[in-house]
Amino acid sequence: MSRVLVTGGNGYLGTRLIADLLLGDAEVRTTLRSAAGEPAMREALRRAGADDSGLEVAYASLTEDEGWASAAAGVDGVYHVASPMIQSANVDEVVVPARDGALRVLRAARDAGVPRVVLTSSFAAIGYSPKPVRDYDESDWTDPSTPGLAAYPLSKAVAERAAWHFIESEGGDTELVVINPTWIAGPTLTTDARSSLQFFTGMLSGALTQVPRQRFGIADVRDVSSVHIAAMNTPEAAGKRYLALADGPTLTFLEVAQVLRDRLGAVAERVPTEELPGEEPAPLVIHNERAKAELGFRPRPAVDTIVETAESLRELGLA
Repeated sequence: MSRVLVTGGNGYLGTRLIADLLLGDAEVRTTLRSAAGEPAMREALRRAGADDSGLEVAYASLTEDEGWASAAAGVDGVYHVASPMIQSANVDEVVVPARDGALRVLRAARDAGVPRVVLTSSFAAIGYSPKPVRDYDESDWTDPSTPGLAAYPLSKAVAERAAWHFIESEGGDTELVVINPTWIAGPTLTTDARSSLQFFTGMLSGALTQVPRQRFGIADVRDVSSVHIAAMNTPEAAGKRYLALADGPTLTFLEVAQVLRDRLGAVAERVPTEELPGEEPAPLVIHNERAKAELGFRPRPAVDTIVETAESLRELGLA
């Protein structure tokens, strides 16, 4: 794809994806909610060694229709990476913008005749409903009616289901591919430590004295970016979902903390050594075989991702 649109260009994944696209000589347009985020985004791209001089910026919000038609006009592919930044326990405040935002992007892409959209979903849309054995692949779905399901995984499940329904019922010739990464870590290009990076800053600073009892997969942001690009450029990926995560066993937060202690020494002396009270998380297996076989996915080792995340945060003065 020679000319592409990336939504949410100033985010953790968005900046990495745009940098990789620019370094690959793609023409890129990106959306921001306002001009206020543009200087920091461009600084992040230059930090990766990307030439941002040809980057085009459009302004559009996931909660409004305005701007999406022009943002999607004339592009060969759309990467819908943006996600509403709403910190709320109110389900409607999180779910509705995520679902409606995805539909706005897909509708604009269809109307503009865009051949393919690659949507960033999450493992949260796959593996947050209980199974007798926690072994998940792309055939699994988080059931929105799961009792006690938190707003974030619910929003991911609802938004992805709505995206597939739209493509099937009124998507026209536009194809959809979905990437479902697990917990994203890895070196950041931005100086705004959000999402998973907050756990790293909290552990390194000592602000987190205990970590949650949770088992999960880690995906390197660089690998997640590369699998998005592969998904856009692989014809047979159309209509499929792909889990993205590192090889090997899933990890707990306490095991992540131990990696930091083992590899960083004194730098990690304040990293917690205790878990919050609760039940030991059950074994968890998440499969990345489809992405490896069909998209050439070659993920980095999780240990390297953990260490390089911390080193990145320290280099930027964030930890």
